[in-house]
Amino acid sequence: MRPLVAFLALLLALTLAACGGVRSLPVLDAPAAPDFFFVSNRVIERDEPDRLRFSVRRDAAMSFGTARIDNDEGRPRLQAARDEVRFPATPLLFTMQGGRPVTDPGQARSYEAARAKMRASLAEALRQNGRRDILLYVHGYNSQFDDTMATLARLWQASGARTVPVAFGWPAGNPGAFGYFKDRESGEFSVFHLKETLRILAGVPGLNDIHIVAHSRGSDVVTTALRELVIEARAGGDDPRQRLKVENLILAAPDLDFSVVRQRLIAERFGPAFGRITVYINPGDSALGLAQVLLAGTRFGRISFEQLGEAEREIFGRIRNVDFINVSAVAGASSHNYFRNNPEVLRDMAHVIATGDAPGSATRNLEPDEGNFWRLVQARPAPRIGDPDR
Repeated sequence: MRPLVAFLALLLALTLAACGGVRSLPVLDAPAAPDFFFVSNRVIERDEPDRLRFSVRRDAAMSFGTARIDNDEGRPRLQAARDEVRFPATPLLFTMQGGRPVTDPGQARSYEAARAKMRASLAEALRQNGRRDILLYVHGYNSQFDDTMATLARLWQASGARTVPVAFGWPAGNPGAFGYFKDRESGEFSVFHLKETLRILAGVPGLNDIHIVAHSRGSDVVTTALRELVIEARAGGDDPRQRLKVENLILAAPDLDFSVVRQRLIAERFGPAFGRITVYINPGDSALGLAQVLLAGTRFGRISFEQLGEAEREIFGRIRNVDFINVSAVAGASSHNYFRNNPEVLRDMAHVIATGDAPGSATRNLEPDEGNFWRLVQARPAPRIGDPDR
């Protein structure tokens, strides 16, 4: 049995192979107005004083920084990066006083100083560029830092460059036949750091909304972090939609067990905490099919309306802010990386971020399926994003 699991895991690794390994990057000179930001808990290595490598090893301390991405011939490529803020490693020291945990004062001050510096940088980016929203991208399995930043650039450009773009880079890309399982645990390791990132982003002065795009295993990291923050907000008597400021949550090819989604998300009333949730699915997704064999649970990115129970259909019909977009007609029956490679999918995702248009809008090339399921079809003449005649 073990050799079969190893073979399937290796096949999954080949199916989801990222573009190249870890490479060395020059340190970016401090830009006057950086376009791209990142938060990462990868260990950052320095080959030389002026070169960085974002490794697959886990770092207990988050780093925040800026990046330069060139877009020659429409192909974004990371050219340089600069780590500007390093947070204290977590967990922070604490003691118990009167039945409550109290953080060590020195570490609390250092951590808050890092938070304030990150918030100030993002607030300045919003102000300088006349923007009000942040786009946060969280990558999936077997993604190197270069791929993460290039995908962020594609999403940002496609949605009209109207947001301040931020990537959360967790330590994926572990090599070998069992790299998928190592990446899964690295995703679990990253949940607290993503929660902290989301708390910091929600507190950025001048911010209106956050738009989150998560791919594959990144969907698990994102939904786990958000679930915990939603529970935290409600326990404190707050409306999580107001507190977290997440207007759009987009899950592309989510590598989540649907039975887990039922109990950890739907049962916890996850959906109403956000403006809109859009799930891009491909019932024939080959990579998720392999994951399904390895983990024995229907993957969320492969579901159909028929697999919803009566209770879920009723719930989705009532809250009306969750939509499923079947991309198989435009992306190919087995595609997994369609959200960044297929122009039709990218265009639809961009409309969601830039305009907030519902699936039935004329600006989106969607045909109704059943319930809250839609089919993405080939492009037809439609107004451009932001067209005043729309």
